[in-house]
Amino acid sequence: MPPLSTDRAEYFLNREVSWLKFNMRVLEEAEDENNPLLERVKFLSITASNLDEFFEVRLAGLLQRIEDGHTTPGPDGLPPEQELELVIKQTNEFVDAQYACWNDRLRPALAESGIRILELSELDTNAADFLNDYCEREVDPLLTPITIDPAHPFPRVVNKALCLAFLLRRRRRSSAVYMGVITVPRSLPRILRVPSREGTHDYVFLADLVASHAAKMYRGYEIVSAAAFRVTRNSNLYLQEEESRNLLESVRTELHNRRKGDAVRLEIEAAAAPEIVERLRGNFGLDEWQIFRTPGPVNLSRVSSIYEQTQRSDLKFKPFVPRELHLTGKSRDIFEEIRKHDILLHHPFDSFNAVVGFIETGAKDPDVISMRQTLYRTGEESPIVQALSEAAASKEVTVVVELKARFDEASNIRWARSLEDAGVQVFHGLVGLKTHCKLILLVRRDPDGVTRRYAHLGTGNYNAVTSRFYTDLSLFTANEEVTEAVQEVFNFLTAYADHPHYDPLLVSPVDCAERTIALIEREADHARAKRPGRIIAKMNALLDKSVIQALYRASQAGVEIDLIVRGMCALRPGVRGISDRIRVRSIVGRLLEHSRIYSFANAGEEEFYLGSADWMPRNLYERVEVVFPVLDPLLKQRVRQEILESYLADTAKARILDASGDYERVGARVNGRRRAPVLFNAQEFLIGLAQGNESLAAIPPPAARPQRSRYRPRVEQL
Repeated sequence: MPPLSTDRAEYFLNREVSWLKFNMRVLEEAEDENNPLLERVKFLSITASNLDEFFEVRLAGLLQRIEDGHTTPGPDGLPPEQELELVIKQTNEFVDAQYACWNDRLRPALAESGIRILELSELDTNAADFLNDYCEREVDPLLTPITIDPAHPFPRVVNKALCLAFLLRRRRRSSAVYMGVITVPRSLPRILRVPSREGTHDYVFLADLVASHAAKMYRGYEIVSAAAFRVTRNSNLYLQEEESRNLLESVRTELHNRRKGDAVRLEIEAAAAPEIVERLRGNFGLDEWQIFRTPGPVNLSRVSSIYEQTQRSDLKFKPFVPRELHLTGKSRDIFEEIRKHDILLHHPFDSFNAVVGFIETGAKDPDVISMRQTLYRTGEESPIVQALSEAAASKEVTVVVELKARFDEASNIRWARSLEDAGVQVFHGLVGLKTHCKLILLVRRDPDGVTRRYAHLGTGNYNAVTSRFYTDLSLFTANEEVTEAVQEVFNFLTAYADHPHYDPLLVSPVDCAERTIALIEREADHARAKRPGRIIAKMNALLDKSVIQALYRASQAGVEIDLIVRGMCALRPGVRGISDRIRVRSIVGRLLEHSRIYSFANAGEEEFYLGSADWMPRNLYERVEVVFPVLDPLLKQRVRQEILESYLADTAKARILDASGDYERVGARVNGRRRAPVLFNAQEFLIGLAQGNESLAAIPPPAARPQRSRYRPRVEQL
């Protein structure tokens, strides 16, 4: 019997719904009482920041496609209009769950722990006097009250700014009702800590404080009603790169326009007067479904301030110290170490200091004659940028800065200009393609007289801050084939120079998709020939239709496939005759899973690849990405036994995706029984391993695989 066709819409899950389900898994961490209380508050704030970006980018793009008249359905068969209906329903349910978490779980639990979020009427005299003084000194001088009338048009409200709307009535002249608006500057903290008795932490929301002081700014008016609100705008950049004479200036101009993009969402207090809501809706040109009436603060992402301001170590995760790279040679020379063997680091369990040190050493070493690096997101006060700037005084330094890294564009423009001022050759990548690969290449005249290349290849950004809570992998190597290929990638980035191949690297958009599918097909060929066929792949998202279909064909051929996909996943596992042998799990926990690892059994000659690319269309076809092999046998063993086996054994933070598109915690049901009394947390295990408190023998066997589903979806079910 020939295998079933893999080209049916019902075999694919919707991308946007899958993203919302990922955010729901983050929300589950906020609800989970096993997590420290203030960490739960932080998880809630993350869900709100995530949702902001969803509206700014994903939903804004969907609305743009509808407005432009696009009707072509996605891989799941849903045209844009139907997709929007589905997203609206799911988004409303998610927002309800967010505020239920805040109002019913977190806020009461905080109060029980002596952390109170108070109304102004609940303050004692000391706290009230403090706030009055603070408002007069710090707040009132920054606020500009506006009354809307023919001489005073509605102010241009920037993206995600905290605002207050008022209904105003003149005390003497007439009964007409005016609208007033105050925009609160971003420089003011949204949550204020006020004096409290010893052992407690009391906070108030800035919006409440501004509302209480509005009467002083609207003298001569009676404030009939007031409400805090917030507008989210389309934040996509619409660049015509081919027509741009200067990409940096084009991005800078578009960043200014972003602040004024079309409104896509209005958040407003649930108790807001209908007249305020309607006036705002009309002003911003929104449909009713785009209005979210919040039974709590209009910006839940700001509750992270409570985490930051509250010094309660008993309510946070226990901190850990990353393992530093230990150099074995007498000279403690990083280059000597790399010449002897490749080095693999697993961040944040292994310190990112080694990556920074590699750059700083190269910058100071007189034997290093050339440095090249890509920068995507590097953060403020970057020691790496500082080192590159200093190196430019004595050697050739080339940096490819991606100006279009979403929401880091302004920062990257500043870095690009700073590096240019220091004498660095700065390039902005290729027209139409983002530069997302993570590469460093140093050329050095070694003491033995040989000129060698040394490379760092990574899965994550060169950002010393995010490296503390993103899991990523770093490879240092002097392997001639690898470093020569890295040099060819830099030539591609700076000169668009064609090269017949980049072996042993997989490079997007040149051949990464084609070779990825070929690796999957090779496993299928092995399985058909009764040789060991197995795939384990870890990534942030799985959306590319061609790759998914290749995985389906491999499953049909008998390949056992385990996918560890943190976020969006369009593949539908467990479908009879299509994906029986595919299992998908998502791990959401203390650290953000960001590493990409691809393992292929290859009939016993197992191959491992790491890289910057997820299996998504944008990574495979619209960006410059690099996926690189792990060649050292000991490093292969580490990737397999320490990293992948840990994640496959997780029963504490892993969720299993079923054929209907829903996720269930692995620990909720093990071997068909109730939750196991002792759960294995891969991230905490890896932290313990880095601290010397664990051994690889502690990794339990992977949780029992779910029985093969006989689920066969029908179009009408979706």
